[in-house]
Amino acid sequence: MSGHLDLIDLKIIESLGENGRVRLSELAEVVGLSIPSVSERMDKLQKNGIIKHFTTEVDERQLGFDIQAFVRVGVDSSKHYKSFLEHVMKEDEIMECFSVTGEGSHIMRVMTHNTASLEKFLSRIQSWPGVMSTNTSFVLSQLKKTRKIASDVVRANLQDRQVLLTYDEKKSRR
Repeated sequence: MSGHLDLIDLKIIESLGENGRVRLSELAEVVGLSIPSVSERMDKLQKNGIIKHFTTEVDERQLGFDIQAFVRVGVDSSKHYKSFLEHVMKEDEIMECFSVTGEGSHIMRVMTHNTASLEKFLSRIQSWPGVMSTNTSFVLSQLKKTRKIASDVVRANLQDRQVLLTYDEKKSRR
């Protein structure tokens, strides 16, 4: 992360996590700045890679994806990593894939239409080079999903790393 953040930046990030479509005028009111100042800060946050992109959350079930599952995959060695990654990127049913410690080497969040399509999907994964095992857990219900990052939690983390500026520190750097 380049540059420093202040408490206003954290409040902007938190507000955008609650509602990525919040109007600049509302955001300006929340953080106590002018619209151009908020816009400039958002541009800086994007330029520095803190805000990566804006997205839309879709209700997958309304689009016919009745099955959501987590698939833990065991790949036999790192020599198959590149091939595994190429396969993952081609599969539209894979919504997220994480390299993990513990049992297996990767966890994927998968969405599909029904159990028959999940079975076909799992069969494809099990045929990939180096895949030794899969273990699937069905999602029954989602209890929490958020993009919000609480500013007080971030503040504590950044203060530990000495990249959070207070208002007084900001004035003294000018």
